[in-house]
Amino acid sequence: MLIKNGTVVTENESRRCDLRIEGERITAMGNLDPIDGEEVLDAGGLLVLPGLIDPHLHIRLDTGIYSTPDDWEIGTREAALGGVTTVLDFATQFPGQSWEQALEARQAEIRGKAIVDYGLHMMVTDRRAAGSFEEMAAAGVDAVKVYTTYRPNYYQDDAALLEIMGRAAKAGLPIMLHAENDAIVTEATERLLAGGDRALRFHGRARPEFAEVEAAHRACFLAAEAGCVLYIVHNSSPRTVDVIEAARRSGQVIWSETCPQYLTLDESVYETSDAWRFILQPPLRSRTAVEGLWERVLRGTVDCLGTDHCDYSIEQKRAADDFSKTPGGLPGLETLLVLTYDEGVVKRGLKMERLVALCCANPARAFGLYPRKGTIAVGSDADIVFFDPEQEWVIRADERVGTARYNPWEGRKVRGRVRRVFSRGEEIVSEGECRAEPGRGRFCGKL
Repeated sequence: MLIKNGTVVTENESRRCDLRIEGERITAMGNLDPIDGEEVLDAGGLLVLPGLIDPHLHIRLDTGIYSTPDDWEIGTREAALGGVTTVLDFATQFPGQSWEQALEARQAEIRGKAIVDYGLHMMVTDRRAAGSFEEMAAAGVDAVKVYTTYRPNYYQDDAALLEIMGRAAKAGLPIMLHAENDAIVTEATERLLAGGDRALRFHGRARPEFAEVEAAHRACFLAAEAGCVLYIVHNSSPRTVDVIEAARRSGQVIWSETCPQYLTLDESVYETSDAWRFILQPPLRSRTAVEGLWERVLRGTVDCLGTDHCDYSIEQKRAADDFSKTPGGLPGLETLLVLTYDEGVVKRGLKMERLVALCCANPARAFGLYPRKGTIAVGSDADIVFFDPEQEWVIRADERVGTARYNPWEGRKVRGRVRRVFSRGEEIVSEGECRAEPGRGRFCGKL
């Protein structure tokens, strides 16, 4: 197959370039002529991007308290429609499980359903039962996820964090970390509830910005002692990014991730009648924080964008007018690319090469997939998106394929649309229709 006349965008450059795909890989780039009998696709007027990698999402999430009603066919179909060709989700170590049991249980959920390629991070909840991290890495797990909050399910104290970080460092695995100071969050929540302040508008006060900043600072200190690579997820505060940047100046390897919701929405939505749409952890912040995050994205100190996608139903989100009983998380797989393009490139002058770094190349590097994935190069997987940079449309919940029949960006007019998507050379999306068969997605692990 030959792709002609498109503008190929990588993290380093944008240029008119043809691509030849043979089997699952890109085999040639340049000014290419068709071979006899070769299928030729015209990408004139379109951007030809690497397939996006979402490094942080939750398909068929089970927290032990809430579970999302989607499955891996639904979730990865959403990913494909949004131009995401690789998803990096989680295997959760539930009580009494080893990591091997957790991994096999998650793979059993996925088997026969995934439409795009996938990797798995291991969510370690009991370090004593977790087993060998070296064997975990050999099995293809690409990171260890830990939390500084969420008692009793996920919380790890500092001693546990330091031990897990040290073991991950020896195994060559990065640590993904959810940063919120548990004591601060718990005290703030209990104080609000005791005063009868349960309404959704109090959500942000229960999880203040400085709780995230403090936990990130502490995690950086512990990671330096342990010698591990650290990846701090869903930075909602520009101050968190500054903490990471300062640690990097001292020689640490730390990745900063934020999400489209923290770059496009702010805490004012908690004063509206549909505040349930926006309950997530960490909460949305002030408009000042949003602008501060964009400053850091534009200057290059934020490394990755993930969605933290959670497809809770409307019924689950609206079950209680109580911030402490509303499941946290937003759907976002279908809109990762278009929101980043519209808000970043169109409105703020973000370079397309930088968008590709944030959504493709850097996630691939962070989790050991580059250059097989995350770029367009000879030898790379032919994960490719045709993107129309001019088409305007309106985000509508009734066009989603997910189980949550709502969209946090409902009614937003955006510019830019996914036209075609290829995964390892196979066309899986064409003009808004996902053509792929469930089960074609492949576990990629660390390549």
